[in-house]
Amino acid sequence: MSNKRITILKNQLSKLESFIPLLDKENLKVSKSTVGWQLDHALKVFNAVSKWTENSNPKEYKRKFNFWRSVLFPLGYFPRGKVRAPKYVLPPEIIKNEDLNAQLQTARTHIENLKTLPEKAYFKHFIFGMLSKKQTLRFLEMHTKHHLKIVNDILKK
Repeated sequence: MSNKRITILKNQLSKLESFIPLLDKENLKVSKSTVGWQLDHALKVFNAVSKWTENSNPKEYKRKFNFWRSVLFPLGYFPRGKVRAPKYVLPPEIIKNEDLNAQLQTARTHIENLKTLPEKAYFKHFIFGMLSKKQTLRFLEMHTKHHLKIVNDILKK
């Protein structure tokens, strides 16, 4: 299962990369933010979650039921506009191509690191609670998909 998720994440990163030339595009009917904002935020979350997971202590992982995770993870869906991003994953005022490309390279390195982590490596999410490695990969997939969908909607004419 992890290999399938890893492949999906790699493909999503390639899609994010393909949108970098369009970073200044916006569509106020869809979002107050630009394509660049969506890309930067998605990559910041990807890298922060990956780093946290890599630094976790698998011995501290405790499986616990979480209502929102049990509802949203099977759906593979986050509703729009319901949660505000924590400050440390908010994009800067000015988003640059080179910054996005650097974050993308970091994300690709994280994917390789995530492959080798034990199953009880984890990430602690403020809504979904403690996520195992498998659940963390699912979260990254869902979060990235969420922002790719917004980018696609911004770019629709």
